[in-house]
Amino acid sequence: MKFTLKIWRQNDAKSKGKFVTYKIDNISSDSSFLEMLDQLNQRLINNDDSISVPGCPVHYDHDCREGICGMCGLYINGRPHGPDKGVTTCQLHMRKFKDGATIVIEPWRAKAFPLIRDLVVDRTALDTIIQAGGYISVKTGSAMEANSTPVPKHLAEKAMDAAACIGCGACVAACPNGSAMLFVGAKVAHMAYLPQGKPEAMRRVQSMVKVMDDCGFGNCSNAYACEYECPKEISVTHIAKMNRDFLQANLMSEKEIA
Repeated sequence: MKFTLKIWRQNDAKSKGKFVTYKIDNISSDSSFLEMLDQLNQRLINNDDSISVPGCPVHYDHDCREGICGMCGLYINGRPHGPDKGVTTCQLHMRKFKDGATIVIEPWRAKAFPLIRDLVVDRTALDTIIQAGGYISVKTGSAMEANSTPVPKHLAEKAMDAAACIGCGACVAACPNGSAMLFVGAKVAHMAYLPQGKPEAMRRVQSMVKVMDDCGFGNCSNAYACEYECPKEISVTHIAKMNRDFLQANLMSEKEIA
């Protein structure tokens, strides 16, 4: 297969960026999108004239390549992670594109995700939100026997669905307001549904929402793009859960929350 790639190139956040066009061929339909970029970079390193514009390799994030780490955040043809639904960029295969197609590749575009270089953005803001309360602080010692704390099946399933979030930031990139509420909602909800997370639930939601706002993320306006583009198909119902808990926490006294 052969493709025309229009890739956003930018040396750093202060430099002026632009799209650079590369032509690449001999790509297997079974290659993942990142493997295709690997082949492009190898040809750039080798100064291969066949790609039209030799130069330095394209910078982009990746790690596990198994759809778990959430690092491979690319905006492909106007969609986070590309045209295939329910997959990360590393799980996207080139057979999803027509032979000879033009593919536009951009970094995440969000105020809270400053660009570092090319397709790499700084998603530290998501880690900052987690540090604000996305954990259980009580020391529990060794792991308890699984059945010692009964959890209703419907709550366990909701918690597991929320916990599937990998923090890639696709919800932020897809949202017209650059909102992180699907991410925060999932991180709040997956512990709020379980008895182990309930003692700190009110303090947790207040802290995480405050930091989310401080980091510069926008507000949710029910566009539902976040749910549609999420590679783990996290439901917006977790945002509703977060909003209910946040309202309840604000109505409670500090003594009740503590």
